[in-house]
Amino acid sequence: MAKISIIGAGSVVFAKRLITDILSFPELKNTTFSLTDINKERLSTAEKMALKIVEENGGYAKVEATLNRKEALVGADYVLNLIQVGMHKSTLIDFEIPKKYGLKQTIADTLGVGGIFRALRTIPVLLEICNDMEEVCPNALLLNYTNPMAMLMHAVAKSSSIKSIGLCHSVQNTADDLASYLNVPVDELEYKVAGINHMAWFLELKRNGVDLYPELFDAMEKEDIFNKDKVRFEMMRRLNYFVTESSEHMSEYTPYFIKNENLIEQFDIPIDEYIRRSERNLERFSETKEKIDKGESFNTEKSHEYGAPIIHSMETGTNRVIWGNVLNTNLITNLPADSCVEVPCLVNKSGIQPCHVGELPVQLAAMNRTNINVQQLVVEAVLTGNIDYVYQAVMMDPHTASVLSLEDMWSMTNELLLAHEEHLPKFTSGRNLIKKELVQ
Repeated sequence: MAKISIIGAGSVVFAKRLITDILSFPELKNTTFSLTDINKERLSTAEKMALKIVEENGGYAKVEATLNRKEALVGADYVLNLIQVGMHKSTLIDFEIPKKYGLKQTIADTLGVGGIFRALRTIPVLLEICNDMEEVCPNALLLNYTNPMAMLMHAVAKSSSIKSIGLCHSVQNTADDLASYLNVPVDELEYKVAGINHMAWFLELKRNGVDLYPELFDAMEKEDIFNKDKVRFEMMRRLNYFVTESSEHMSEYTPYFIKNENLIEQFDIPIDEYIRRSERNLERFSETKEKIDKGESFNTEKSHEYGAPIIHSMETGTNRVIWGNVLNTNLITNLPADSCVEVPCLVNKSGIQPCHVGELPVQLAAMNRTNINVQQLVVEAVLTGNIDYVYQAVMMDPHTASVLSLEDMWSMTNELLLAHEEHLPKFTSGRNLIKKELVQ
């Protein structure tokens, strides 16, 4: 019987998806789910939801719930991390302060100023989780779903002995998108993907061994298809390869699309998109809670998240290939060793085994490195306590540098540091003192 601890189980919609996926495997029907959250109401809702899902799947699994994180981790075999430090309030700060300086964002959870400050809030908490795991479940596998994925997994790999992997659905979702653009069944696509999280590349795209890229370039010339994914198609036009994650994400990882109103309009960039999603997530929690209180059944369709298949493969020995975010141990040879990469991984009873990819095409590696520069600086800021690295990470961010002056970057960063102070690590060194008089 595997014990699976879910940290941040109050993210009930996503927790529901993962629990449903796990219980869809007969071999995992006796799983023990140990749920924890810092919010009592959300945890209670998650517990009731999990019990209902267990009931609908035969009633074999066991559900525990506690506000004590370490207690939830005791004896765990797998730990799913779903936390969002600061919740909606911090999300609004990530958008509203940069907007004062003329810096617009779409998602702000992976890179950019929003991604930087989300990492600064989240890395310390995730490392505390790892410390607890080292004490009470040192052999457990951490499966992280929280963004910014690359920065979090980089920090864990550099400072913890815990086995870990970062999981995303961008490869699966992009495969679905490409299948629709090419009008072929997704299960007939053959692909090789590697890079960094949210900026990995479909290095090969085939069907029955035949290269599909010529067809994809032809499809891109059709207005109705191009309009569905303008930024990613435009980047493919320039770099020759299609990128994972959506156009709204990709637009803020580069300096090309959000620096003036004409480009925002031309490429249909959804400014402030994550604020709207965050508001919808709050609504979904309320809807889910109401559904639970009424005793209604859930939609228990299986998703294509990798968490459940990984657990199934490790428990049963079934061989699977998934895409995961891990430390670059010579996996992609022209990206820095001190970085987190997204590569195919073999999974079975031996655990997670990342696959060697070799060199990326030089232009793709160059694009990845513009994001890795920021990721490395943020991780160093947290691990060393040097506040200078925060300012320098903002300075190196491709989108931010395309819009703001250095002076505005420094003032904006100072203001964000003050606004998020309660959730940030304690910075103990650096020449950039936080000066309240700089706030506009």
